[in-house]
Amino acid sequence: MIAPGAYDRAITIFSPDGRLFQVEYALEMVKRGSTIVGIKCPEGVTLAAMEKKGDELVDLDFSWKIFEVDTHVGSAVAGLSSDAQKLIDQARIYAQSNKLMYDEPIDVEAVAKRIGGLMQMYTQHGGVRPFGVSLIFAGVDKSGVRLFATDPSGSYRGYQATTIGVGSDDAKSILKKKYKPAMKLDEIIALAIECVSKGEKVSPQDIDVMVIDSKTKKLRKLATEEVAKHLR
Repeated sequence: MIAPGAYDRAITIFSPDGRLFQVEYALEMVKRGSTIVGIKCPEGVTLAAMEKKGDELVDLDFSWKIFEVDTHVGSAVAGLSSDAQKLIDQARIYAQSNKLMYDEPIDVEAVAKRIGGLMQMYTQHGGVRPFGVSLIFAGVDKSGVRLFATDPSGSYRGYQATTIGVGSDDAKSILKKKYKPAMKLDEIIALAIECVSKGEKVSPQDIDVMVIDSKTKKLRKLATEEVAKHLR
């Protein structure tokens, strides 16, 4: 017999009501992370993250929340940044291996699926813990504009627009009211910035935005001046 309080100490044991408490704890960690948003439209896809640079000595060009996976794929993360970096490194390896083996860019869904599979492995082995992070993958591949999100359980799902993190409830309300599939690229950038700022007065330096245009299929990060323009 397992003691009633032991179900949250072992990742491989289900509780009597069918729950894995360690995965639920990881999901709670994600909910406390910075707000991130991903939105797509026919013209491209954008990722935005609230990342307050509280220390004046911090390099404003340095980001812990938005990463380049490949020239056509980006990712935003919510939760433990150290966990996220390991997964981003692995995603980059998958992208480069695919390019070397098949001589073509990796599909965005393939990245999300493989990272989701890796995250799932850490929910079924003793001696490890789940990754305390969720990732949004965005990009443009041969199937068009793509947007996916993973969670600590290892599951992934495609979205038109999605948000994760501490302010996700408010951001989701904004998306439900204002998002339309036929929006322009500038419009979804402005909407993503509105979602992460949630109408509050924030500095442009506290918001990171990445955009991938469906024509060029090239990823670029918005300069602080461009973010300020959309904030106004």
